[in-house]
Amino acid sequence: MIRLSNIKLPLDHTDTALEQAVLDTLGIDKSDLLELNVFRRGYDARKKTNIWLIYTLDVDTKLNDLLLDKFADNNQIKATPDLNYHYVANAPIDLKERPIIIGFGPCGLLAALTLAQMGYKPIVLERGKEVRERTKDTFGFWRKKELNTESNVQFGEGGAGTFSDGKLYSQVKDPKQYGRKVLTEFVSAGAPEEIMYVSKPHIGTFRLVTMVEQMRATILELGGEIRFSARVDDIEINDGQITGVTLASGEQLKSKHIGLAVGHSARDTFEMLHEKGVYIEAKPFSVGFRIEHEQSMIDKARFGPNAGNKILGAADYKLVHHCKNGRSVYSFCMCPGGTVVAATSEENRVVTNGMSQYSRNERNANSAIVVGIDPSDYPGGPLAGIEFQRQLESHAYTMGGSNYDAPAQKVGDFLKGKSSQAVGQVKPSFKPGIKLTDLADALPSFCIDAIREAIPAFNKKIHGFALEDALLTGVETRTSAPISIKRNDVYQSINTKGLFPAGEGAGYAGGIMSAAIDGIKIAEAMALSINETTG
Repeated sequence: MIRLSNIKLPLDHTDTALEQAVLDTLGIDKSDLLELNVFRRGYDARKKTNIWLIYTLDVDTKLNDLLLDKFADNNQIKATPDLNYHYVANAPIDLKERPIIIGFGPCGLLAALTLAQMGYKPIVLERGKEVRERTKDTFGFWRKKELNTESNVQFGEGGAGTFSDGKLYSQVKDPKQYGRKVLTEFVSAGAPEEIMYVSKPHIGTFRLVTMVEQMRATILELGGEIRFSARVDDIEINDGQITGVTLASGEQLKSKHIGLAVGHSARDTFEMLHEKGVYIEAKPFSVGFRIEHEQSMIDKARFGPNAGNKILGAADYKLVHHCKNGRSVYSFCMCPGGTVVAATSEENRVVTNGMSQYSRNERNANSAIVVGIDPSDYPGGPLAGIEFQRQLESHAYTMGGSNYDAPAQKVGDFLKGKSSQAVGQVKPSFKPGIKLTDLADALPSFCIDAIREAIPAFNKKIHGFALEDALLTGVETRTSAPISIKRNDVYQSINTKGLFPAGEGAGYAGGIMSAAIDGIKIAEAMALSINETTG
């Protein structure tokens, strides 16, 4: 097929306009066109009154070879690349050892699925509960302030991404089409078909639940095994080779191929690994607040008279500001038409996160506004960033009233440096609740100074961003893992053979899509290593 890029059409174009654009671009007759598929659809909203849809198309014609020769020098007309995923190995008939995957979020899910599809019958160990029970526990915490430290926003089937906006795009380079495989598997499991072609696909929490259940069923059908409430409390290492794990129940499982996909909040696991001598480094991450505006204001600021258009949907944004003090402030995990939710996994701590459903039809838009920090800000060794996070989260718990309510402040008051007394036009969505206060004490002073400088700068890009009644809620600390578990070029720990660190928890991903892609990568590496070992 032929790949056509950068095909621009008006937002309100007719159904026949796309086909006509193909005919005009290639200079062919309608009778020569055999097939037309939309590979990607995005938009250019730089001019609010004149928004364009931007298409990437895959077409089949009677003249493919001739046309590719004719347009050989045109970078926007090329042969469609191979979009199929190709498995790198098959399990040996006499498979003597089953690989283990620790964690069943996006990374562990795709690692286990890919291994199962290749015949390796993986064993998955997930410390939390299956996704529907986990959802009950999570909503129970939001409504009744009863935290289950093993079943919450962070822990359980589906990972932290289950309670998010369900974004399915990534900036990672992907020449092997891993991302295409991820999307294909998601659609096969019930995700909307449109995620295959919209430029910023998302699913939303409730649809993710059903999708994860179906993918679990596929893994089981292929001979995999999935254990819930199966926290790994210890690992066995002999002469630099991992040989097994011990569960919280005391049960021991043997394997020399173990994928580590625990997510960014498995602090006790990181501590255990460090004690066992697995090489870990501190790494940069970010901290800040959640900011809320009315979604209608964001739509108008981004799309002008086209706000509310069904194709455009609820508007998002991506902002960054480089401050005078050398810090960078940026928006993170923006959730159009969503809510701010409690995301702690430890008692007596407050953590914020954002969540949207597929419809994105809640009243408010929210996003984290965070400041980049690095190990020089929290000296003390590989795990110092975890202690830094805990200090901020514990202090936020106290500021919120020591009952899991979150400290909050109107943007206008935050910029003026005075405590808020009442909410205004923007109503808080945080569950379980908020306590108005002065957030100046919630983060280090350099972070507060940076955010106070950034918000007015963001207002120049999105009119109304510094609205007096916009709301800040704290604290956002789980942007990424504060550690990195280093691995070599065959995806194994640099000092623990057979341990395959992956995903957000190991410092190799940021979001559902990149974590899922990394899961495929370690599945391939584990399969090749198993085959080499059984040789």
